[in-house]
Amino acid sequence: QVQLVESGGGLVQPGGSLRLSCAASGFTLDYYAIGWFRQAPGKEREGVSCISSSDGSTYYSDSVKGRFTISRDNAKNTVYLQMNSLKPEDTAVYYCAIARVCGSPIYEYDYWGQGTQVTVSS
Repeated sequence: QVQLVESGGGLVQPGGSLRLSCAASGFTLDYYAIGWFRQAPGKEREGVSCISSSDGSTYYSDSVKGRFTISRDNAKNTVYLQMNSLKPEDTAVYYCAIARVCGSPIYEYDYWGQGTQVTVSS
């Protein structure tokens, strides 16, 4: 079965850190760009970060640049999102999905996982 499974979310205090994982099964991540997205209650889903398949280039939204780091471990068929200096406004459900290239419009992403909840609160 082809799927992506996110994990690693939870409740953390402002300034804390979490590492999210996006594990693929049924296919190999090597050939795809992997994007992380998030959706807060009442808001549209937004792109957070992306890592390309070709050269490992990484991209970040302005709101997380300098705080989040995306990486991939092709041997484990997993992509990670290290989130540091978390803020209450980072609270959302985080999703991963694949596309041919980073920068693709959101409707071109596929195999969305079920999401993992991140809550930043004191």
